[in-house]
Amino acid sequence: MHRAVLARLLVARRRVVPVSDLVDDLWVSPPDGAVSAVRTFVAALRRAIEPDRPPRAPATLLVTQGIGYALRCEPDQVDAWRFERAVTDAGTMDAATALVRLDEALAWWRGPAYADFPDAAWARADRSRLAELRL
Repeated sequence: MHRAVLARLLVARRRVVPVSDLVDDLWVSPPDGAVSAVRTFVAALRRAIEPDRPPRAPATLLVTQGIGYALRCEPDQVDAWRFERAVTDAGTMDAATALVRLDEALAWWRGPAYADFPDAAWARADRSRLAELRL
């Protein structure tokens, strides 16, 4: 479930995802304590992605905002975002340079986007868009 929370927040692209949406996206029939489980997953993710953050110091990457959470990663910290930028940049380059850039970007791929979540409705649009960019 930790990976699902992380993927769901990545799909949101720095926007806040309400806890209620995370619960609905993670479980078809949410169990009792689903909100607490999401909080536990987020705490574990924070420890993993900010291992040097002192206890009780505010998170800077996976932040609480209002009624939800957001990932505040920089574009170069997320492979999919780096890939999108490379494709966009290639469109402004001469053909030889663009080919090198696109070959480099395609080498980052290890399989379909969000392969661990093939049936997740929340990943469908991003998965399709990224697959189309790879073509």
